[in-house]
Amino acid sequence: MNLEDYGFMPEEILTHDAVNHKIVSIPARVTAVHKERYELVCEQGRTFGRLKTSVYYGDGAESFPTTGDFVMINHNDNGDSQIIRTLQRRSYFSRRDPNPGRGEQAVAANFDNVFIMQSLNNDFNLKRMERYITLSWQSGAMPIIILTKADLVDDYSEQILAVEKIAAGVGVYAISAVNGFGLDALAEYLRPRKTIVFLGSSGVGKSSLVNALAGDELMTVKEIREDDSRGRHTTTHRQLIMLKSGVMIIDTPGMRELGMWDVRTGLGEAFVDVEQFFDQCRFSDCKHSAEPGCAVIAAIESGELSIERWNSYKSLKREAKFSDDKARYMRQKQQWHKDLSKRSKQMKKIGALKK
Repeated sequence: MNLEDYGFMPEEILTHDAVNHKIVSIPARVTAVHKERYELVCEQGRTFGRLKTSVYYGDGAESFPTTGDFVMINHNDNGDSQIIRTLQRRSYFSRRDPNPGRGEQAVAANFDNVFIMQSLNNDFNLKRMERYITLSWQSGAMPIIILTKADLVDDYSEQILAVEKIAAGVGVYAISAVNGFGLDALAEYLRPRKTIVFLGSSGVGKSSLVNALAGDELMTVKEIREDDSRGRHTTTHRQLIMLKSGVMIIDTPGMRELGMWDVRTGLGEAFVDVEQFFDQCRFSDCKHSAEPGCAVIAAIESGELSIERWNSYKSLKREAKFSDDKARYMRQKQQWHKDLSKRSKQMKKIGALKK
């Protein structure tokens, strides 16, 4: 099996093994994660792998692999291979790690484009889309907006215009996975060796789109609730799917929990129409609230910048700050418990000596 067909670039391997005169490990890509066991593809074909404990759980531990990651493995023909290193990521999505003290946890890696998916019926939500656009730029990949279920509405021109206003420089496409409308326009992104990650709510039509692109029923499509046009997550684990065309798709559960970590790049790209006014303020440390000569306030008053857009920017900025503060708080709390336990042991030891 040629790993380059899975998007691998040989130059991504650092010369660690060569420098140590031990060229024994080989590269692989993670195609699915099942708790502590990983599905992999490598030059030997498909295999399973487990983490090398001393590498991933010790001091200075490697980043835990996720779907889409390229890793180095010690291949085992007779059982699970051993994962010994996570290679540097070109892009990734992350969320807060459920294990206290670990900070963020990657949930998908090494994708070229993010298909931000919303349906043109009751799921259409500009606020959510602004958040997804910010997260996509933050990930390091190019966002593409896919408006699904075009067959269910007679006219979606207003939705297209509304999206284009908040997504400068981002491609916007209306499609229908049911009748194939608009799918041809996505061809430039669906190229061999490219990886696409889907980002959208349950019921938006991700599984239907995968099946339409594959020309086969690769994923189960579940019923949609009539009251809110939403559905349940069809995907039960993180997985990378290779289509016959050679394009790869990552669909993963839990994307609602993606965290606004360091979004300086993400906000700058997603809200370029807002941040363009910052350099025009009279004072370089302007808070954009009541300062004289504030270009943001002037733009809002003149109608050049909508108050809704400004409020969205501030909301995402606050969310990012809360995420950073919460992570710092959790680290401090964990250290406090460690110190308390240490002092308790010391007091018990002193008490025992006094007896």
